[in-house]
Amino acid sequence: MKIICIGRNYVNHAKEMNASVPSSPIFFMKPDTALLRDGNDFYHPDFSNDIHYECELVVKINKVGKNIQEKFARKYYNQISLGLDFTARDLQSKCKENSHPWEIAKSFDCSAAISNEFIDINNFSDEIIFDLAKNGEVVQIGNSADMIFSIDALIAYISKFITLKVGDLIYTGTPAGVGSVKIGDKLRGTLEGRTMFEFEIK
Repeated sequence: MKIICIGRNYVNHAKEMNASVPSSPIFFMKPDTALLRDGNDFYHPDFSNDIHYECELVVKINKVGKNIQEKFARKYYNQISLGLDFTARDLQSKCKENSHPWEIAKSFDCSAAISNEFIDINNFSDEIIFDLAKNGEVVQIGNSADMIFSIDALIAYISKFITLKVGDLIYTGTPAGVGSVKIGDKLRGTLEGRTMFEFEIK
């Protein structure tokens, strides 16, 4: 099982990061040890002083595919969920300064929180609304219609380079509003008003 994450897939997030809007999808990967299942708390690692949350829609691949045409991409998934891409922003900044890869800042253990629940994509309209609350205050609101690259476009692009397999997860990018967490914070993610995950930073 692979965890494939998309960077800068919302214009407003690219702007808040002072980054350019990509002309093609940007993706990176996390190992399966990065998964943090709902019901388990996130333990703030001691190697970073600036862990950021990034709430994202997550798609589960249900069919093996390579070089998938965008018009056929819909056949390769039927469930969606909600997750968090945790980022050690201080380490990421150092990586950028030295033109190094970002894995140390993105792929550490438990850096990919995921709801235990996946919902049939047919239950949603073309605009899927989700949000993240920190300590009861909504800090991110996302709408799939605002994605620069749609789910189908992402699948088509990724599959040019990597064979997609059953169970692979695609984190589709985060909207604006990312920020840091500290010990004691409580995070809750909702998808169309339905609570998908809820846990504490310890």
